[in-house]
Amino acid sequence: MTQKQYKRYKKILIGVVAWLTLVILGGFLLDIPKMNILEHTARNLYFHVPMWFTMLAAAFVSGYHSYKNVRTNKLIHDIRASEAASLAVLFGILGLITGSVWARYTWYVGTPKWWSFDPKQTMAAIGVLIYGAYFVLRSTIDDPNKKARISAVYNLFATSTLPFLLYVLPRQFESLHPGADGNPAFSEITAPVMRMVFYPAVIGFIGLFWIIYTQRVRLKVLKQRTSIDWDL
Repeated sequence: MTQKQYKRYKKILIGVVAWLTLVILGGFLLDIPKMNILEHTARNLYFHVPMWFTMLAAAFVSGYHSYKNVRTNKLIHDIRASEAASLAVLFGILGLITGSVWARYTWYVGTPKWWSFDPKQTMAAIGVLIYGAYFVLRSTIDDPNKKARISAVYNLFATSTLPFLLYVLPRQFESLHPGADGNPAFSEITAPVMRMVFYPAVIGFIGLFWIIYTQRVRLKVLKQRTSIDWDL
């Protein structure tokens, strides 16, 4: 990394940290309207939903580099695809955890349940598992070029399933999630004061993904260059 690139990275890092700090402060300090069942758990909106937007952003970055790998056969795109995919899985797992905890203290109060196989919950879990299989597939192939090509093709399939699993299919079934069959859309039940925090939260967490992603790629490239003479 050159001095100029380092200074630019430092500015972006400070900007993302400051942005997320304001989001978190706004999320916990701003008054929100009291909603039936949700009460103050509604503040989890600022964390739970952005996890899925961030997962999608990471998945599309990963899918883009898998496409570039198929076209050019350059291993740098395999590195970028795999690092973005690993973060997509991470944010997907965080989305599942924050969703399960939220449901536990709203939908399942008075019961021992943490999971109800709600259509959106289930399909989100399937989406994370499909992406998890990408890493299982990679671990079974030793040849770097073969691994990159085969996993890139699988990754394109995995990326294409996410919009359907997270947004299209769940809307066709009855669900406790907003926007599903029988429930009002997200925009109809979200107060303006909450949108003031929610949308910046989406931008902030995607920015956090980008910071972590670029540093992981740089680290991986350095490791590869010191271990084997690849044409990245």
